[in-house]
Amino acid sequence: MKVEELIERCSDHLGVRRVFGEPVERDGVTIVPVAVIMGGGGCGPAPADTEGCGEGAGFGMCARGIGVYTIHEGKVRFVPALDPTVLSLTALAIVSVMGRTLSRRRRRR
Repeated sequence: MKVEELIERCSDHLGVRRVFGEPVERDGVTIVPVAVIMGGGGCGPAPADTEGCGEGAGFGMCARGIGVYTIHEGKVRFVPALDPTVLSLTALAIVSVMGRTLSRRRRRR
């Protein structure tokens, strides 16, 4: 496979269809899933001094659901998905900052 073909196939995976999923309708409510997509890649020819080597390429992608849009009676509302990992890390950061602040206040007294 040529590098150009690989890049074209990879770019198909990073389109708007990956960010906004297919709408689902149930009980008069339309739900549109939303995700964050991150990706990157690289390619290039082999060094001139190597024999028998052609081109090379690599690609990576990460997708994470962040919520849904709900459409009901003409009103659109975004409902965020709660990520337990992010919530836990945020709580730990807040507790850490509060602990340091209280510790500094005690030292000053």
